[in-house]
Amino acid sequence: MDTGLLIALLNPTIALALGAAFLVLWSYQRHRPYLAALGASYCLSAPGFLLQYFTLPIGVALTKLVSNICFTIAACCLSGAIIARYGRRVPYVGIAIMTGGGLASFIWFMFVQPDLTWRVLVMNFGFGALSLLVAAELRTVRHNGPTEKILLALSLLSGLNFIARTLLVIIAHGPFPGYDGFYGSSYWTTALLSHALLSLLIALSLFTAAALDVMKTLKAETHTDPLSGILNRRGFEEKATLLLDQCGKAGFPVALVLADLDHFKALNDQHGHEAGDRVIADFASKLRSATGARGAAGRIGGEEFAVLLPLSDLGAARLFAEAIRAFYSAGAIEGLPPGVRVTASFGVAARSGREGLMPLMRRADEALYKAKKNGRDSVRLSYERPETAFAAEPLAVG
Repeated sequence: MDTGLLIALLNPTIALALGAAFLVLWSYQRHRPYLAALGASYCLSAPGFLLQYFTLPIGVALTKLVSNICFTIAACCLSGAIIARYGRRVPYVGIAIMTGGGLASFIWFMFVQPDLTWRVLVMNFGFGALSLLVAAELRTVRHNGPTEKILLALSLLSGLNFIARTLLVIIAHGPFPGYDGFYGSSYWTTALLSHALLSLLIALSLFTAAALDVMKTLKAETHTDPLSGILNRRGFEEKATLLLDQCGKAGFPVALVLADLDHFKALNDQHGHEAGDRVIADFASKLRSATGARGAAGRIGGEEFAVLLPLSDLGAARLFAEAIRAFYSAGAIEGLPPGVRVTASFGVAARSGREGLMPLMRRADEALYKAKKNGRDSVRLSYERPETAFAAEPLAVG
């Protein structure tokens, strides 16, 4: 087997291996369709490269057309998958214009005005423009993490490879009169090797991104209460500790609200555990909506909840708790008989100095105990100052 054939088979082999890997990954993560698009992209590029070297019985011209159609569809799948992975709206019109324009120009210079050099230029320029389009989309998410920065850099490099490398090699080599000697030219050799390298680097970056997605999902599952949909105790303590640290450095006020559903055991006994689950889910939903993205809401016990409110003092936290109390007690809950009223009690404490999460929770819990003791369906405040107001207690998360 000569060196030329080895080089020709390099890209199809790499493409098929990467395509199969992405499809296997997708088979375990069907909720991430971009993985299937990536698999299709790499698998389609394999026959594209093979048909550049081998000719079908339909003739050279039609074989080259089929090859470039494979390349075009593969490029569309790859660019769309990368953009979709980051939740961006895929610019189908832009992708169609760039790849469709390149393919239409290829057909023109193949069948109407045959010119191999122009066929090389129009296809490479189309793919280069598509790479730069992907880079423009990734620019908005480049601060999300290292893989985003790497993919942005690779998209820019890919665009330069298709456009600048093609121009420089053709200028240095001169126009191609035909396919004789084309597959041994510096253009084709550099095209194969650069494509192999960029394909591997892009695939490795995307595999890393997919692995990070799985890790984020697993972490979310271990930090989320499955019934209520909000943070569990461990998740709440970790996020609350982080927020306390951030607010402490910035000098922002922070308040904690603890809530406990009144007579929850009696409600469970009378109406069943399914009704109790609905009550918990409904209350958690209201807490999550009221807290928003800036705070942390969690279910820290059976019917006990906690909300950490950055940028809130004792008065603001009290208004928050009163609003939740009034809104929740006035509403009906699906699955409970008409007229059944569910209430909650609240304890509120504002952070003093560099107070840690555990002493802050103890003070809020004491206020909550007073609310439960004095008739329930009420909000009580903690005016007590911790003895070591400026000593943050370390939090053990286990």
